[in-house]
Amino acid sequence: MYELFLTTHFAAAHNLRGYEGACERLHGHNWRVDVLLRAERLDALGMVMDFRDLKAATKRLLEGLDHRYLNELEAFETENPTTENVSRWIFENLRGELPDGVSVYKVAAWESQGCGASYMEAAL
Repeated sequence: MYELFLTTHFAAAHNLRGYEGACERLHGHNWRVDVLLRAERLDALGMVMDFRDLKAATKRLLEGLDHRYLNELEAFETENPTTENVSRWIFENLRGELPDGVSVYKVAAWESQGCGASYMEAAL
């Protein structure tokens, strides 16, 4: 099994509905996102996928979050834009951007240095 890693960033604001504490109020983060892909086989060039293509796909996806108020986005209208839910949203939306045979294994979203959450699909 091969793994491919990418770390990138975006900035966004949110507030946690129903939360009692400072995070209930509007605040922002400079989010770090770690993407981990897996593939059983390499392509004809000996790669899981070209980093350039992974960076472009991730950038397109994160443009929908960057410098936005996450609570106003359709994805977070009914659920809180917690770090856990942000990591799952990135995971689920990145899946459709990958070549055959390449899968998203894990996405970690970090809202600050040392505080983050990840999402991965459970093993069947």
